[in-house]
Amino acid sequence: MSQPTATRKHTALPKARTLIEALPWLTRHHGKTVVVKFGGNAMVDDELKAAFAQDVVFLRHAGLRPVVVHGGGPQISAQLDRHGLVSEFKAGLRVTTDDAMDVVRMVLAGQVQRELVGLLNRHGPLAVGMTGEDAHLMSATKHFAEIDGERVDIGRVGQITEIDTGAVRALLDDGRIPVVSSIARSADDGHVYNVNADTAAAALAVALGAETLMVLTDVEGLYADWPNSDEVISKLTASQLEKLLPELASGMVPKMEGCLYAVRHGVTTARVLDGRVPHSILLEIFTDEGIGTMVLPDGTVIDDKGNDGDKGEDQ
Repeated sequence: MSQPTATRKHTALPKARTLIEALPWLTRHHGKTVVVKFGGNAMVDDELKAAFAQDVVFLRHAGLRPVVVHGGGPQISAQLDRHGLVSEFKAGLRVTTDDAMDVVRMVLAGQVQRELVGLLNRHGPLAVGMTGEDAHLMSATKHFAEIDGERVDIGRVGQITEIDTGAVRALLDDGRIPVVSSIARSADDGHVYNVNADTAAAALAVALGAETLMVLTDVEGLYADWPNSDEVISKLTASQLEKLLPELASGMVPKMEGCLYAVRHGVTTARVLDGRVPHSILLEIFTDEGIGTMVLPDGTVIDDKGNDGDKGEDQ
């Protein structure tokens, strides 16, 4: 009986290799909480929004516990414009008048959150929307910006003072994906405050004991010498990041301060990703190359090529 002279080609083999490449990360991250801050261009592009929802659902089905925290900068600015209200930023934060706060609350909880929950729930009964007001998830006090050493009033902008993770943990234990709008109520004056979503995501990641904080933005990552160079720093420690903070563009400051706070308070890694890249979350967590910038706790050894001493198991 004659034997086959050649091995049959299996065109799907590259897919198998991709899945096998993801195996160490699937093992490492299984059961871990990941807080993802959703913002930037990914919020206004339909294809990117759909890809983001697929990524988050993939994380959930891969055994991780994703939590989404979102802002809504582009949508808020558009709605303020429709109401004849001016968008103004100081120290990277939106100046929020009482009238603007009504718009912020409406847009975040009534528009952005509902759309995001809907996109996630196309894949099953998974996502549950809530705001920082719900179940006292986030409490805040009035936040003042500091510009050139002076304290500046920027209106109804809040600084988180306390987080009660009970409701979020209950949802995670039930297999749900919490989608959190970054507004909070003050226990002192009863006002509702607009909280920077980067700051809120970092605080929630710490309170939940998350393994990873992921911040989606509109740039490739943290640039080594912007605008003189477009080289992205792949990895750096908390102390290295702290030295760079005074030189960063104002829009990047809350993001990188959030990453710094997270890794200095127990979160294993914080990552800034380019939300303009479809499936950037999966590329970062489940591939050998990874993308964006990773912030690691002090004491992590990083060589000249940006590799850490983690046995090659991360990026």
